[in-house]
Amino acid sequence: MKASPFRVLLVGCGKMGSALLAGWIERGLKPESIAVVEPEAANAEAARRLGVAVAADIGRIPQGFAPEMVVIALKPQSTDTGVPAYRPFAEQGAAFLSIAAGRPIAYFERLLGPRAQVLRAMPNTPAAVHRGITVVTANARADASARARTETLLGAVGTVEWVDDESLIDAVTAVSGSGPAYVFLLAECLAEAGRASGLPAPLADRLARATVSGSGELLHRASESPETLRQNVTSPGGTTAAALGVLMAEDGLKPLLIRAVAAATRRSRELAG
Repeated sequence: MKASPFRVLLVGCGKMGSALLAGWIERGLKPESIAVVEPEAANAEAARRLGVAVAADIGRIPQGFAPEMVVIALKPQSTDTGVPAYRPFAEQGAAFLSIAAGRPIAYFERLLGPRAQVLRAMPNTPAAVHRGITVVTANARADASARARTETLLGAVGTVEWVDDESLIDAVTAVSGSGPAYVFLLAECLAEAGRASGLPAPLADRLARATVSGSGELLHRASESPETLRQNVTSPGGTTAAALGVLMAEDGLKPLLIRAVAAATRRSRELAG
């Protein structure tokens, strides 16, 4: 990312907000073009160390700071009271990019007014190591500049994909937003299975962690499909084939994941109202 002249106001600097902020700085966005609103002292101090202006509330941001982009990285339960204060920026033409889970575009349009340019994004936690993937959708008022700036901001921490149909965000949330937890659970279960087979606990933990992280990196770098990579590991009649006979059975991993993603999708829709 080249140093960009546009100004960004980041509202909320928790785990995802701080990951975004670090990515922006590392990729060349000038600290003086960024302001952060974060009331929690530890999070605020971490942001200050990156050289950006930090305020406890909107009333304390640098005088005259007029953002072109406002990034809402608040917890969903804080948006009802936290977002309306930023409506004047929407009326001045700033675009709003939300990463608040479960809050649809229409919700922000109600809080920010009829002129608001609103973009809704679903990132995931690998953004902390610049390996995230974020899916974005936007309302009709979001212009080309807002979309390009959104691509710049989210591209600092990984891949960006766009969808026109906002309803797809619920499935995105279930697959990639919640997906890291499924992978971490796999590592937990693999380690536990190793212990059950007699491995010392520390060794089982190391083997599981290295296998999951290494396989992920191989998948990232490979041009082959996941199916081909799986087949490459599997010798007919061998140990991997024996294990896959269990995992790929009718009641194995695939139907389990389908049910899990469906449950997460339903819950995302419930949270959105």
